Amino acid sequence: MKLISFLLLCLLVMGLTACKKDFLDKTPDGDLTSDQVFTNPTYAEQYLTNIYTHLPRELSLVDNPGAGESPSNVFTAASDEMEMSYDPNFANNINAGNWSPTSYVQDIWSQCYIGIRKANLFLENIGKLPVSSLAPESKIRRWRGEAIFLRAFYHFLLVRVYGPVPVIDKTISLDADYLAYRRMPIDQCVDFIAAQCDSAALLLDPRITAANDYGRPDKTTALALKARVLLYMASPLWNGGTTLKDKDGLDLFPAPDASRWQTAADAARACIDQAESVGHKLYRSATNDPELNYAEIFYNNFNDEVFFTRDDPGYNNIDAYSEPRGMAGAFWPLQSPTQDMVDAYEMADGTRPILGYNADMTPVINPLSGYRETGQAAVETKDYVAGTRNMYVGREPRFYASIMFTGQKYKWSAPQNRTTPLEFWKLGLDGRPIASGDNYSKTGYLLKKLTNPAFVMSPKADPIRVWIFFRLGEQYLNYAEALNEAQGPVADVYKYVNLIRDRAGLPGLPPGLSKDAMRDAIHHERRIELAFETHRYFDTRRWMTAASIDDKNIYGLDVNGVVSADPLVPYNITSDAFYKRTVLEKRVFDTKDYYWPVPQREIEKNPKLVQNPGW
Repeated sequence: MKLISFLLLCLLVMGLTACKKDFLDKTPDGDLTSDQVFTNPTYAEQYLTNIYTHLPRELSLVDNPGAGESPSNVFTAASDEMEMSYDPNFANNINAGNWSPTSYVQDIWSQCYIGIRKANLFLENIGKLPVSSLAPESKIRRWRGEAIFLRAFYHFLLVRVYGPVPVIDKTISLDADYLAYRRMPIDQCVDFIAAQCDSAALLLDPRITAANDYGRPDKTTALALKARVLLYMASPLWNGGTTLKDKDGLDLFPAPDASRWQTAADAARACIDQAESVGHKLYRSATNDPELNYAEIFYNNFNDEVFFTRDDPGYNNIDAYSEPRGMAGAFWPLQSPTQDMVDAYEMADGTRPILGYNADMTPVINPLSGYRETGQAAVETKDYVAGTRNMYVGREPRFYASIMFTGQKYKWSAPQNRTTPLEFWKLGLDGRPIASGDNYSKTGYLLKKLTNPAFVMSPKADPIRVWIFFRLGEQYLNYAEALNEAQGPVADVYKYVNLIRDRAGLPGLPPGLSKDAMRDAIHHERRIELAFETHRYFDTRRWMTAASIDDKNIYGLDVNGVVSADPLVPYNITSDAFYKRTVLEKRVFDTKDYYWPVPQREIEKNPKLVQNPGW
């Protein structure tokens, strides 16, 4: 019997599953045979748990991964949602077009295939485990479902960035013909993922609770993944929008098929029905305050809206990288939403404040919205002080839950009881000091969404954090989008978009929208509701709108200016010049950027792997 490492099991030598260090990783138990691992319920469960370690660390918006670590989240800062005030972040390479098939900072390919390899090994060996009090039949059944789901999820994480990939549903021996493993057509990849989700759903518990392990998938999770991947398959990029053949002339993308929208709608509706049948619902705060209804989703862990998370109890930088400089101990304010994102939030009455931009990028203001760029608020509210710029006045509740802006009341309650509003101008309390490197908001804003108000930088108070992969709000919008594309703006399209808006304290969409107008409304609703949750990057690509959105200047406020020749005289809350839209960077986007390049080292190991277009 070949020896295998207790948790990592094997040396992965082929390009699909490269991980040379695994064979050298020893555990306190030393080397164990596969029989020893999979006939022992404790070892078997620990092996299953280890498969989760390759899930992406999407809670990490700033930090690049170390060698051999799971990928972090570059997608928020590589979209028009955020400017990352930290130059080494790989998102900045993407935005500048400074990346290639030899860029391995984010090694999604290897990490996902390692996870797939481990899932395959588990599924091929778990049958050796005898039923016992420690491993009853129901538990073994659930473990199988978890491994099947994880195998599907890792394949999804691959196809969302690379497009067609080799589908690996069994372990590959060391003497296998690696050239037989080629990129499979995207529709076949999606069919595999969807079928795996169906199989997992039959084995998983109806709902995960504290009693049966938060952070593991359940039936609703499997159906949520199926719904998302089918939505991607129906969207223009994969559904006829890309042309690519492998080296034998096989088409890796299908001809367009409009019926895929109805398939996606049916999958999303099935997920919604399953979720609601076991008690999932849109989260609402104890007081039903629309701002808290939204904000608390992301720090009241495992609430009724959430299906599946990656739990990161030791990671608090999502809070540290948004803590304004004026707070005790804060010196890493790096997560800076763009002016483009700020402009997208609606007014409290549901109207859009800005309809577009002039040639000089001054905003075209919606005269029906009541939005004003100039002047200050005369009245203090629970969100901001008197004197706050009118551009932040009367906005929708999700704006106040998501964006830190000058004049905002930030942590005015316990435990910190701050008594001065946020000041993001140069030399302001939270703005750029004279010498600060990159550690200041480059846009005049910081990310508030995803942070926990109980976090304190000094003395440290670190609430446990999780990253939400799937929640009910996304499924409502998935269903509405797919159904509108399949049938037009029928009643259910309105119903599920309006449920999201009602929770956020907004009026419903106006009646009588055309299919095109409803599409625009849904795209906009996704931009706001799902902001900073790793959706915007992939939405603009699957819709094939990224070329117009990401190939342009990104704007913030003038955070570096002064009001006189004396550099020690800063702006203040009423300084008009501070609120001037200012170019932060010119981002580039080429049609090749719709997909990530297949790592060159994988193509060198397996010449049958064709590179993505343009790379």
